[in-house]
Amino acid sequence: MNYPIKLLACLCVPLAISACEIAPKVAEQNGFRGTGMNQISLKSIANADHEVPSPPYELTISSDLTAGEVYENVQVLQDVSVDEFNYIMAAITEWVSPEQGCNYCHNPANMASDEVYTKTVARSMILMNQNVNANWTDHVEDTGVTCWTCHRGNVIPEEVWSMPDKGDLRFTERLRRGQNQPVPETAYSSLPVAAVSRYFGDTEGAEDIRVASTGLYPTDNNTTSTMETENTYSLMMHMSDSLGVNCTYCHNTQSFGSWDISPETRAKAWHGIQMVRDINSGYITPITAVFPENRLGDAGDPYKVNCTTCHQGVNKPMGGAQMAKDYPSLLSAPVGDIIAMESELDDTEG
Repeated sequence: MNYPIKLLACLCVPLAISACEIAPKVAEQNGFRGTGMNQISLKSIANADHEVPSPPYELTISSDLTAGEVYENVQVLQDVSVDEFNYIMAAITEWVSPEQGCNYCHNPANMASDEVYTKTVARSMILMNQNVNANWTDHVEDTGVTCWTCHRGNVIPEEVWSMPDKGDLRFTERLRRGQNQPVPETAYSSLPVAAVSRYFGDTEGAEDIRVASTGLYPTDNNTTSTMETENTYSLMMHMSDSLGVNCTYCHNTQSFGSWDISPETRAKAWHGIQMVRDINSGYITPITAVFPENRLGDAGDPYKVNCTTCHQGVNKPMGGAQMAKDYPSLLSAPVGDIIAMESELDDTEG
């Protein structure tokens, strides 16, 4: 053997090993000993300090006037006091467009104008925040959400997705059969790459999530196959990676499919799946026509949310920080419908 080459190979081994170094972990037992119900997480994530912005200033109510009485064309939050309205506007600017400022959604020469499309988007997102906080407490509990939960100071959240372009070779039967193409949505696994769009799309089009077959033999009503389960496993990989947890965070190793012995987090995750579908189908897809072409995905749909959008690697977004309590206007149930509001506006302008 050529000794210089052999020596070089020996020198490269430590480098290769160091590249695969496993980061320190912490383990927490959440089941009986010997059942494999331990939660393993990265120490860096478990002990991380999460950035949570403070309120823009102390909220004081100095007037009985509402935002709708003081400002023109307030279609959302019109019944909120003018002081609280200004307070939440200042917070949203910091959460979503700290560099662009108010002009990201407003024409500074006419703040009432709707000519900047992001103002319409913001209306829908405020209603979405209210809907999540008021109607999805089975998932968010008292913690709630704000615009910061997803945006973290970015005009577009860092973790979003859109429907796959059917012309993309990754999604055709001619190449890889829609899998074996590492993408973030599948935690870079070889599983099907379109599971997020399959299960997190519009409520009416989203498919049921099922691994276990409902019967012994295939029938017209029992079509779950091994190939079909791969899509579900792909989604589970996405959820596990998004929350920074392993399977036993939601499932019992005695029987992964049994709800009776599953941790309560499984039910919370189920509600989370329904919530994500509701967000995408109720507040994002309906305003597709509002977005310019450069804010649409390859298939012409707007960017939508999945588990990573909020969680970003931790089982409780921002470590469970309760931001929403400081913003009462985001905790109330949504009043009105964004599509109806825009229709009325179009009729008025016409």
